[in-house]
Amino acid sequence: MRTRLTFSAVVLAAVLAAPLAAQGGMAGMNMDPTQKIKGSGKLPGGWILRWDGGTPAMTDIEMLQIGTALHFHSGPAAIYYNPANVAKGEYTVSATFSQPKSMGHEAYGLFIGGANLQDSTQTYMYFVVKPCRSRGGCAGDAAKTGTPLGEILISQRTGNGKPTALVATTHDDAVHTDAEGTGEASNALAIRVAKDSLHFYVNGKEVRTLPRSALNGASTDGLFGLRVNHNLDITVEGFGIKK
Repeated sequence: MRTRLTFSAVVLAAVLAAPLAAQGGMAGMNMDPTQKIKGSGKLPGGWILRWDGGTPAMTDIEMLQIGTALHFHSGPAAIYYNPANVAKGEYTVSATFSQPKSMGHEAYGLFIGGANLQDSTQTYMYFVVKPCRSRGGCAGDAAKTGTPLGEILISQRTGNGKPTALVATTHDDAVHTDAEGTGEASNALAIRVAKDSLHFYVNGKEVRTLPRSALNGASTDGLFGLRVNHNLDITVEGFGIKK
């Protein structure tokens, strides 16, 4: 009888544990929650944002203009742009992004070719860097894991679906990574649109070149702006366009 009771207890424990395990699995999928902040609810004059998904409150992010610099504290991920910022033909869009501490595995950067950015037919292409990396630790952790820090990603978004990677997340030595101890980093990004190709730069080094055919017919003409993933605290300087 004792054996039967013990066996039954084990079975019952396994049954009860199953939902908890499932919850743990789901929790594992949500190990990167969006932090809650209290912003002013306003953007600098002329600026608009487009959330990655849903309709968060404007107070869930903070965007400030300090002199010629822009400071972002997020909150949910979004793109930011001024409708007056439209590029056509051949041009270069650039900006320098600085972080005071490690931003974990989150990314930030530029976008171009924006159209219909406030509806379900939105299109744009973005180029971002991750001074840390997609999974795992950050400053000082490379020595432990053997995984090099610093990554780039180039993607194209069409509609409300998942973006299409034109250059999948990959390591590049040009990315300035989290400083040991402080986690500080600064990265200058640029996208140069030429007649038949696109060129992507990090800290003055060309890290990728893509033919226009890689865009699957999408135009590089359109709005340009900034991409800020969630849970970031960054300052952007020198954002602009050159012909």
